[in-house]
Amino acid sequence: MYPQLTTGALAQFPIGKRRQTRTVTNTAADGSSIKLADPNGWLTEWQLRYQGLSDSDLSALQTFFTTSEGSLNGFTFVDPAGNLLAWSEDLTNAVWGPGPFLTCAGGVADPLGGSNGFLLTNSGAGVQSVTQTLNVPTGYVFSFSVYVQATAATTVTLLFGANSATAAAGPNWSRISFTATGDPTAASILFGIELPPGAINVFGPQVEAQTAPSAYQKSTTGGVYAGARFGDDAFSFTTTDVNRHSATVNIVYANHL
Repeated sequence: MYPQLTTGALAQFPIGKRRQTRTVTNTAADGSSIKLADPNGWLTEWQLRYQGLSDSDLSALQTFFTTSEGSLNGFTFVDPAGNLLAWSEDLTNAVWGPGPFLTCAGGVADPLGGSNGFLLTNSGAGVQSVTQTLNVPTGYVFSFSVYVQATAATTVTLLFGANSATAAAGPNWSRISFTATGDPTAASILFGIELPPGAINVFGPQVEAQTAPSAYQKSTTGGVYAGARFGDDAFSFTTTDVNRHSATVNIVYANHL
């Protein structure tokens, strides 16, 4: 898997990210044309600039580049500048799996001034959850966060694979988070929000490959890219001091390859 730095970060700022889209044009015999967006023709590129890399971090990047044979072989890359969860503002989407006694209703006023929150109601006798499974490098450190609010004081549990953390929810919106390392032997990681019988409002679930949550980012397709590749066939670096190196890594994802 693409190496996460020993600091727990996947990349350093500034991060360059660019998306190119493609339009298909059909020109008729009379000179008129029809233009349509090609959903399978977009390209995403990242430029990761590393400074102050330790010997071990540099070695990990070099080894992974060699194992991938430069741009030849694909790998799963998680967006260091995005929310890895899909459909963060639609908990009724099929990517989310609610428990049998849990209902999700949208249109709730959220802490950012919109109406994109969700009311989760647990009508069962025990805990219920809404979950999403991500096919990510499972040995990473991840931060899982969500905004919660409850009319009556209660607790909310964040699920992260076999790990979990419980936090309080009250009448004011608060952002709770949980950071842990996944099981490197697992094939995927399940993230979820679990609540006891009753109801809570939630908004903005977010998963990131780092040690703490950043500002909330709305997601649709999510930030997991299976089949990304290095954009270069040579890995170069500069040594700036003892145990200190700099390097620039270009990564490309094309959904039509």
